[in-house]
Amino acid sequence: GRENVDSRHNRGRGGETTRFHTVNVAQPVRFSRKCPTGWHHYEGTASCYRVYLNGENYWDAVQTCQRVNGSLATFTADQELRFILAQEWDLEEKTFVREDQRRFWVGYQYVITNRNHSLEGHWEVAYKGSSEVFLPPDPIFGTAMAEKENVLCAQLHCFDLPTLWHRGLHSWYAENCYEKSSFLCKRSQTCVDIKDNIVDEGYYFTPKGNDPCLSCTCHNGEPEMCVAALCERPQGCQQYRKDPKECCKFTCLDP
Repeated sequence: GRENVDSRHNRGRGGETTRFHTVNVAQPVRFSRKCPTGWHHYEGTASCYRVYLNGENYWDAVQTCQRVNGSLATFTADQELRFILAQEWDLEEKTFVREDQRRFWVGYQYVITNRNHSLEGHWEVAYKGSSEVFLPPDPIFGTAMAEKENVLCAQLHCFDLPTLWHRGLHSWYAENCYEKSSFLCKRSQTCVDIKDNIVDEGYYFTPKGNDPCLSCTCHNGEPEMCVAALCERPQGCQQYRKDPKECCKFTCLDP
């Protein structure tokens, strides 16, 4: 940003010279990167993606993605899925990854409706209200499936052989949700403020959290370069409550 001081001289009453100092606030810098470090950006959906290698069951994976302002990945179209399959994910740790395949929890669940001779059911997006329109084809059923389990969780399997990356070979598995696996998180490339508003890259905002007096710049989808304001307690009030979403706003609780 740039900072400039402009001195202006005007004539006040009585012929005195009044000096005004106008300070232009440093404008936020716009950054070229759109995702945090370690995430892959896809322009088609303005989204960021990251593989987590620490093996977790489906429900723990859901919570891990939520902690980074995301969710388990779902896909809006074949183009987005092809983008995921083409990425060379950093897979140095092989604890929960076979040498020839990459297996990731993703944001779908298979609901079983009939357990007769074959398992009949349908895929659903795991999170209601999602605008995703892509649903997987019929799954391959995992070997660790519980007999009484009526909901299975989606694993995307793709080949980890460099010669096959460009072909996008993959398969969909319906697995026991309590099995441990690597997983794929998806999040928006933008920041979200304390009032759930979307913040564009490079702009000031107050991030979600416990401090409504925090002002940060949205950088790579994360709050950075933050400064905090300190508030004096309300005068003449012994008991008070802070507003969790407004800086320096109090409610007096005295009778």
